[in-house]
Amino acid sequence: MKIEPTRIDVPVDNARLCLHRFRRPDGHGPAVLMLHGMMSNGRVFYSHSGKGLAPWLAERGYDVFVADLRGKGSSQPLIDRHARHGQSEMIGVDLPALHAAVVHHAKTRQVHWVSHSWGGVVMNSCLLRHPELIAQVPGVVHFAAKRSVKVRNLHKRIEIDLMWNRVLKRVTRWTGYLPARALRIGSDNETRKTHRQIQAWVEADRWVDEDDGFDYGRAAQRVQLPPTLYLAAIDDPCRGNPEDVKRFRAESGPHLSRVHVLSKLGGAMHDYDHVSIVTHPDAGSDQFKLLEAWLQGRHDAVPELG
Repeated sequence: MKIEPTRIDVPVDNARLCLHRFRRPDGHGPAVLMLHGMMSNGRVFYSHSGKGLAPWLAERGYDVFVADLRGKGSSQPLIDRHARHGQSEMIGVDLPALHAAVVHHAKTRQVHWVSHSWGGVVMNSCLLRHPELIAQVPGVVHFAAKRSVKVRNLHKRIEIDLMWNRVLKRVTRWTGYLPARALRIGSDNETRKTHRQIQAWVEADRWVDEDDGFDYGRAAQRVQLPPTLYLAAIDDPCRGNPEDVKRFRAESGPHLSRVHVLSKLGGAMHDYDHVSIVTHPDAGSDQFKLLEAWLQGRHDAVPELG
């Protein structure tokens, strides 16, 4: 049976964030909040035909909430040259508001968090800045999450060094925002501030907020994050390279965690890449089962791999 999502609007500042809720009529299972990465929106977790991680979990009884970050997807207003928000607002304002909305609508005190790509950086950063939320998040799963890109290969030189750091920097300066949709390099646009802040973190060793100097790396040594599964794809050369994923896990401080690299050599059905790690039709028979085991607290069922 296809599960049709319902929409929830979450007001923040002068904007409305959108949550797409997936659940069976008889579904009263654990709540899950999903957060997409940059130049993306919540559609990475579901399709209009009823496929994807969100419907997959909802069919198993979970109460799933897929977020569209500010100006993305069904959130309003959409990003244009007048948008002034950035990554700092995602971490400090938007994600806490989305979490509070899930707590309210699901009538629960516990919400699992799931991310794809840069959404994992936003999630870990939010928990480090708002440690009072940690007790409310029993488990976290990140798909291809990295903060800095230290690997050296041709893909990194082209996608990061040339395109992201040079070409797109000039485009955002000219247009006032990053028109990823028009350029056909992403499913949603980004603000100039977000592009600048991500570029700084991708290149920097220190994990520090641009707006107020909050040191996330230092906070990670004082705060223990929830149990977190870091899933990585073997065929992901620079946007979520397994070595960069491991580095992100390490800099997030001591916490119960696993890095599991998905590859045919390691027993996965495919050599997944940055997108197919969460969208592949076979994911329900592969990595989604690892995710479900982690959310159920069966951490020993997910080995460190890769």
